[in-house]
Amino acid sequence: MGLALGVALLQTAPSFGQSPATDASAAPNTGVTLTVMASQEWIKPAEQDLGKKFEQQTGIHVDYQIIPADQYFNVLKTKLNAGEAADIFGGQTGKSDLKLQYDVENNAVDLTGAEWTTRIDPAALDQSSLDGKVYGAEIWDIIASNYFVTIYNKDIFKQLNIDVPKTFDEFAAACATIKAAGITPIYEPISDGWHQVLWFPFVGPSFEAAEPGLADKLNANTATFAGDANMTKAMTQINQLYQSGCFGDNALSDTFANTNTAMASGKYAMTVSPLTTPVAIETAFPDVKASTFGMFPIPIFDNQLQPVHPAGPAKFIYSKSQHVDQAKQYLDFLMQPENLQYLLDNTPEFASLPFTGLKSKWDAAQTDFLNTYAAKGLVYQDVVNYLNPQWIDMGKDMVSMFTGSMTPADVMASIDQRRTEMATTAKDPAWSK
Repeated sequence: MGLALGVALLQTAPSFGQSPATDASAAPNTGVTLTVMASQEWIKPAEQDLGKKFEQQTGIHVDYQIIPADQYFNVLKTKLNAGEAADIFGGQTGKSDLKLQYDVENNAVDLTGAEWTTRIDPAALDQSSLDGKVYGAEIWDIIASNYFVTIYNKDIFKQLNIDVPKTFDEFAAACATIKAAGITPIYEPISDGWHQVLWFPFVGPSFEAAEPGLADKLNANTATFAGDANMTKAMTQINQLYQSGCFGDNALSDTFANTNTAMASGKYAMTVSPLTTPVAIETAFPDVKASTFGMFPIPIFDNQLQPVHPAGPAKFIYSKSQHVDQAKQYLDFLMQPENLQYLLDNTPEFASLPFTGLKSKWDAAQTDFLNTYAAKGLVYQDVVNYLNPQWIDMGKDMVSMFTGSMTPADVMASIDQRRTEMATTAKDPAWSK
């Protein structure tokens, strides 16, 4: 994986060029409001800045409707079923999600042939496509914001003589040492409903390395989660972390939005978060330098691989929208190179965007991580069918596991049951044998 070494965050906004699609001399659209619905954290402040510029140039107002993460997909599905979705709705990409969560063939506009599709990373484009047609516009950092890894406080590790763990046993021992010193080992924000799930499918490349072809067997319905000893072991290890107090006393009420504050406080030694988290912490708390933190892969199941993850939040134009042309105009505007660069330069959580012609801003720690750990295969939510669409449900099951009403084996069986239900709904031939 080639990396362009980055530059510092720009403090001043670049000028915005005008293209024929958004030129102020084009036919005015005064009075038109585009609604854009997205889950929390998916719409960055820089995009809202771009929305204001878009309105200045076109007369089209953009109304951003942000829904809490644990409620988003239920709200979206309700609106799609009622025929009342926003003009542009957000959604995670991936084949299963496009087909089952959003039914893009009926609910989204075909974007195949849009100019920007020639400039986006092929892997990202593939995750936004179904049966050869492009439906999603993924304007997201698919590396620095998509690689959830273990962020750790190097000062705490040094004070307690802890080496970066390479196995789960070493990781558990490090947590015990940190806890004994009166520091919470891991900031784990469970209340959002989605974060605790990261610990499991993000180590999928290691499941695959241990059992080559496992993802294919799962997709062919010749293997199950409950029947796989390695995946059950991984879920058992996650439960062990919770039960041993590694997540602290308030994990069930902690929120992802408070991650930077928590890590800047020095009261927590580690968290699972994107590669850009140290930069985001320094941006929010200038006295806490990004160099305070290091990163290593999530060590469940002794994982030491990068979590390659080209799927991410994307924008879909609702097929029943009364403003399809204006929605296309908005996506084309966002995809202009100068506007993509503005979004990249002014979003601390981004270090790159998957488009040609942009200047990335990788820092030394991020580059070191990417050079140190091997990239081998995709995370399991990107390659195993019917897994990502049940993300929030998996999170609920894991809470039940943490609180004692489910076992790790129960969680695995629940995953299989939901996969079967979704596959049956999709008339997947592998489940009709």
